[in-house]
Amino acid sequence: MMFTHADDEPVLILDEDQCWKLLGHSQHGRLATAFDGVPYITPVNHGASNERIYLRSAAGSKLSGLTVNPKVAFQSDGILSDEAWSVIIQGTARILETEAEIKTARASGVDPWVQTLKDFWIEITPTSISGRHFILGEQPEQLDES
Repeated sequence: MMFTHADDEPVLILDEDQCWKLLGHSQHGRLATAFDGVPYITPVNHGASNERIYLRSAAGSKLSGLTVNPKVAFQSDGILSDEAWSVIIQGTARILETEAEIKTARASGVDPWVQTLKDFWIEITPTSISGRHFILGEQPEQLDES
């Protein structure tokens, strides 16, 4: 385990550096957007670099939604047999336009899994980041106080 929990507490609140370290070793997450008052959650591949999240996208509803409402949430998780973690970002997304921006995004290591053309690069700039690390185990039984 890479995190130390005080007094064997099962939940550890992560600091920003710990969150970014985990995001740097993860490749999958979920992007939450809202368009026309309807929330959407989309599984995505991502890269993390310089306290930014980078995604690639094809044209479609996700990209259209971001142009109307750039406020997003992003979540990435990791689960092993005895521990798990979750990091949540709230921020602003924008479509990258210049070659220099796209070069930075490429360097983040984002590598789509599905073999479809993804012409657009997206950068998420966080306004907040939070994370939790969990030690997994059986739920304690509630004491019967009768």
